[in-house]
Amino acid sequence: MPRSTANPSARQTELLEAAYQYALTHGLADMSLRPLAEAIGSSTRVLMFLFGNKDGLLQALLQRARTEELALLDNLRRHEQPLGLAAAAEGVWAWLAADDHRPLLRLWAEAYARSLVEPDGPWAGFARSTVDDWLNVLADCQPRAERDTEEGAVHRTLTLAVLRGALLDLLATGDESRVTAAVNQQLALLRSGKRAGD
Repeated sequence: MPRSTANPSARQTELLEAAYQYALTHGLADMSLRPLAEAIGSSTRVLMFLFGNKDGLLQALLQRARTEELALLDNLRRHEQPLGLAAAAEGVWAWLAADDHRPLLRLWAEAYARSLVEPDGPWAGFARSTVDDWLNVLADCQPRAERDTEEGAVHRTLTLAVLRGALLDLLATGDESRVTAAVNQQLALLRSGKRAGD
């Protein structure tokens, strides 16, 4: 575990940010401390001192990625009136589809998948936490009369499923125009109150 999470030192913050930028390029799965330390101008001894061990560093990196994701989601909440699911999903998709966010989203997909197959490792709980984060934000974007109903929960679950599936498709194929067209069609159905196949 990281030695200090509440009040990290300036050096710990600096190295975490450098390690995060490294992870965006190289991924997390096969990350080794020695090449990472050399790449960011540190040493394995310093990284072990600051983060405890490799798992502690991985957990800090996952939290850093989650912080960036939550910053986007928090922007959806900063409206006097709830945006509604379709408008919220449209804003989220525009962010997800942007080319410059692909490294972060590949990292997210890697961590999401690893948390499903290694539930006791440093990835533990990442997938569940990210689902909860997104569902909570989407709930906040729904009008209260919709939010607190079973149907409201179904609508936000479907919206999240569409966004997550579209994101995985986009990361796999890079075909932004096709995937965006599919997302837009689903959002049009959501705005009209219809379901696919109606």
